[in-house]
Amino acid sequence: MGDGPVLVVGGTGMLGSQVVKELLGRGKKVRALVRPGSDASRVEAAGAQVARGDMMDPASLSRAMEGADAVITTAAGYTRHRKGDTSATDSEGNTNLVEAASRSGIRRFVLTSILTCDQTPQVPHFWHKKLAEDRLEHLGVPFVALRPGAFLDQVTRFGGDPIDKRRLIWFGSARIPLTFVHTAHLADYLAAAVDIPGMEGRRVDIGWDRAVSMQEIADIAGRLTGKTIRVRSVPAGLLRAAGTVLAPVNPMAKDMEAMIDWFQTGRYVADTTLQQQFFGTPPTAEDAVRRLISDLGHSPES
Repeated sequence: MGDGPVLVVGGTGMLGSQVVKELLGRGKKVRALVRPGSDASRVEAAGAQVARGDMMDPASLSRAMEGADAVITTAAGYTRHRKGDTSATDSEGNTNLVEAASRSGIRRFVLTSILTCDQTPQVPHFWHKKLAEDRLEHLGVPFVALRPGAFLDQVTRFGGDPIDKRRLIWFGSARIPLTFVHTAHLADYLAAAVDIPGMEGRRVDIGWDRAVSMQEIADIAGRLTGKTIRVRSVPAGLLRAAGTVLAPVNPMAKDMEAMIDWFQTGRYVADTTLQQQFFGTPPTAEDAVRRLISDLGHSPES
């Protein structure tokens, strides 16, 4: 471990801000990469330094890494959560970031990758993560890649509070099991991965004790709240048709269509062997849904 700060790329985002909090709670110095003009007040108030820069500006990345001990990146252009996010963030931006880390001699680079990214060249934002992993390996950057499943607390926000609305919106079949994660659990693992020995070069699937379907999540939430929660599924065929129509104006439409098609195969499932080795027993689906319910301001039953 070095004395320098951990640079968090994407530190103002939903996942990145929780990583910043976890690192500070562990006594780490933290530096957050924030785009020029973006609001950095929350990360500054938390106690992090701010480095102004952009993944599309290699010189700014090198400046941000000066004196840094490690890098954690949670940046994802495909989500379009922040102004300026594009698919180029996931391709060219990640390349710039990896090459800057190689030049800077970072002790460890922790990449937020995606589950099954090495199996899905047809899903561009998955494949870009696989290419980033490969680039890190090729350049000899000491790295760890965590490959989480779908973010439960993000996908359940479609259509409003699923407990109040008593419904979950899903895409494709609600009965195909797949791997989910809760953002807070992943943030804890990312912060821990900076220092856990023996993780160099590892690609670690991240999930729960088992794969579950959206219908099972609704059933668990129903048991924990005493409410009947239904799943409203958007048929995969309708999504494909929408992707074709929207492709000329929204390049991400075909990408998301390909992702949903992959979910329908039933192969979006984590092998949590390494997760258990490095981070301990994975959360149960029940624990994760209970946390989601609490995060939404409801009181789950014990």
